[in-house]
Amino acid sequence: MSATTSAPPDAELLIATGCAHCPVVLEALGTLIKEGIISSLRVTNIANQPERAQELGVRSVPWLQLGPFILHGLHSPAELREWAERAGSMDGMGVYLHDQLKQGNLGAMEKLLAAQPEWLGALIPLLEQEDTDMKVRIGVDALLESLATDTDLDSLIEELGRLSQHERQSLRSDASHYLSLTRSPAAIPFLEARLQDESAEVRDIAEEGLAELKALKP
Repeated sequence: MSATTSAPPDAELLIATGCAHCPVVLEALGTLIKEGIISSLRVTNIANQPERAQELGVRSVPWLQLGPFILHGLHSPAELREWAERAGSMDGMGVYLHDQLKQGNLGAMEKLLAAQPEWLGALIPLLEQEDTDMKVRIGVDALLESLATDTDLDSLIEELGRLSQHERQSLRSDASHYLSLTRSPAAIPFLEARLQDESAEVRDIAEEGLAELKALKP
């Protein structure tokens, strides 16, 4: 998928006096900023400024925000470079979401996407790829169900509509359900097309979704 931005990301690092891993991460980030891989670096020693850790809800260091990504603990210079290079792309966000959902960090990902809905498109490949880990797939489902309450999902309609025509019946079923979560009239034509689907399950999901969407129309 296409890049969201080509600008090098900003970074913020929290460290603490006596932390064994903090100097490694700090040195690696210093190299990246010299090379122009990251644009800026803010470093806070929380032993001196604990209020910053409290503000961010940080309980352990090193803690790093690199563009949209939050990374905990020790990461090698090569890993940090890779995350910095991913920071402006939808593909990079997809890798991050996959890793975080696999680790069970559902709440953090919900918070991220609610605050930055421009990254919602990164969920589509996780749905479409057959080899997506089941825990990740369940996490994507939970994310969309939760975000549907307060987040505008209209940006996903075209891609979900495409997935609703996929050769895999399970994916058509899931996409049809997620189309109903968008609460948008723009999803109706895609669901109407699925009323003729060869799968009874897909037809049922489409019918239920249509009823929900049409009930919302003024």
